[in-house]
Amino acid sequence: MKRSDNGAAVIIGASGGIGAAFEAALIDEGGFDVVHGFARSRTGPHHLDLEDEASIAAAAAHVAKGPPPTLVIVATGLLHAGSLGPEKALRDLDPGWLAKVYAVNAIGPALVAKHFLPIMPKNQRTVFAALSARVGSIADNRLGGWHGYRASKAALNMLVRNLAIEQSRSNARAIIVALHPGTVDTALSRPFQRNVQPGRLFDPERAALQLLDVIEELKPSDSGGLFDFEGKEIPF
Repeated sequence: MKRSDNGAAVIIGASGGIGAAFEAALIDEGGFDVVHGFARSRTGPHHLDLEDEASIAAAAAHVAKGPPPTLVIVATGLLHAGSLGPEKALRDLDPGWLAKVYAVNAIGPALVAKHFLPIMPKNQRTVFAALSARVGSIADNRLGGWHGYRASKAALNMLVRNLAIEQSRSNARAIIVALHPGTVDTALSRPFQRNVQPGRLFDPERAALQLLDVIEELKPSDSGGLFDFEGKEIPF
């Protein structure tokens, strides 16, 4: 986001590695009247659970009491939990786990958009960005596997495209995108870092700053796309 813009910045998933880095960077750099960080682990008005629409609606209502949000970042994702993780083969598919991954990676961000896009200004540049992943690109898929995570991120990418089309009708300067942060040294990627190329494992602070730079350069014509940490568009 242009650092000189006012209004509010909103980070969903502010207790996670990248989310916390986003929140800290935006507070440190200034340019916004207020920075709101929401997370499931937080209490009071900054509690938000992606699997609880009422909490999402309450968070949006809290933000709506102050300066309107011109930047909303959904910095969340689910790849593994406990003994459950990305499937290597069809035999590993579990309906409960698939539903959980879709709930967090696709449905949750869509519900954030449902409640936050209406309170964003309609007469200026705004950005709604959700963290996706290169593995959610159907065109880029050469290895297969990771069925639930890939499919849920592909669903998120399609939702982003749909939202971008709809939002352009009420604000021609709105930008809605999916972002691929690369491999970041967080709990999400930690079990899968062994084969990461040297120099391609980013600390959360670097990842957040890289993506903020990408956001700053986005144009309304980019709305609906998936972009990596270098600002390069990834085909769906």
